[in-house]
Amino acid sequence: MFFMVKKLIVLGMLSINVLAISNLDVAKKSEAAMSGFKDSSSEMTMTLINASAQKRERKMKMIVLENDSGDKSLMTFLSPADVKGTKFLNYEHVNKDDDQWLYLPALKRVKRIASKSKSGSFMGSEFSYEDLSSFSIDKFIFKGDAKLVTLDGKKMYEVQRKPKSKYSGYTKQVSWVDPKTFLIKKVDYYDRKHELLKTALFENYKKISGVWRVGKMTMINHQNDKKTLLVWKNEKIKTGLKPRDFHKRVLKNNRL
Repeated sequence: MFFMVKKLIVLGMLSINVLAISNLDVAKKSEAAMSGFKDSSSEMTMTLINASAQKRERKMKMIVLENDSGDKSLMTFLSPADVKGTKFLNYEHVNKDDDQWLYLPALKRVKRIASKSKSGSFMGSEFSYEDLSSFSIDKFIFKGDAKLVTLDGKKMYEVQRKPKSKYSGYTKQVSWVDPKTFLIKKVDYYDRKHELLKTALFENYKKISGVWRVGKMTMINHQNDKKTLLVWKNEKIKTGLKPRDFHKRVLKNNRL
């Protein structure tokens, strides 16, 4: 009897070890699952929903260039009239804060977003400038093992990370990752008071030419009861975009 109990304990420990995986390793697999698209172009819809459930919709187009030293992205607003022509350019850096610029057509000038201002709201949405940067494991501190938990009836890895940037608006982020695909399903963001500020939900993943791409992202602000939806449509990858397509001079180009 003692032998059987001891054997069961050993088997239980082995199964735990098989499932054990560090927060960093989950993050690496998650990053790898979304990599390899080279470049992408897509149509986007941004829907702003206030606390009274009133909606405002914006149309944009987005292009992204993948790069080992940091992705580059350009977002152009197409409608409505009050934001038409506004452009947002982001140069991601893995070892320092991103370079970001916003072109305001009404003023015909380019505004550089200071690092200390990146926790601010992007175009009145529940996304901050910080949220618009591509995910990179080098921007975070990971410690310990991921937890295997149940989320909406499904097993998920719960991963904790802390931003390295001193200008981050977050003290920590907790993400839930599918253990089969390593796609992120949900992220909780905690503010500088260590209180839950926002939750991002990632949905409608699809494979384009063998690469996973997200189709819908919802950012819910728990402190003001507002939320913002981002939906990607007609996305194409490996289209041949070049670094010149992301030069700062394209911000003042009138072409939409």
